[in-house]
Amino acid sequence: MSTTVELARQHWEEGFRRLQSQAGDRRRRAALWDQVELLTSELRRRVGATYTLAELARHYGEADAWVLTALERSPTPGWERSASLATDAAFHLYARGAQDYRP
Repeated sequence: MSTTVELARQHWEEGFRRLQSQAGDRRRRAALWDQVELLTSELRRRVGATYTLAELARHYGEADAWVLTALERSPTPGWERSASLATDAAFHLYARGAQDYRP
């Protein structure tokens, strides 16, 4: 696996851990999950159902161009502060569907 993919996966895993650490704040966690679901839907539209981790990492490299636009549709106030966390968590969850995914 390439260094780029490994580095991306580290970012994704850290974002997902940060998402899980919000368990004590139900409102914030719910808002974050809404953002993750929105971004996951956008990933499904952009990446499709059949992909590799390398392809997903390429989309991650381009995510800044579309994530903020997608999250602007979010009804969650303050989404700007959590965009990075939601992006990484969404990519982490979506990576599990990659053809070459290994935990």
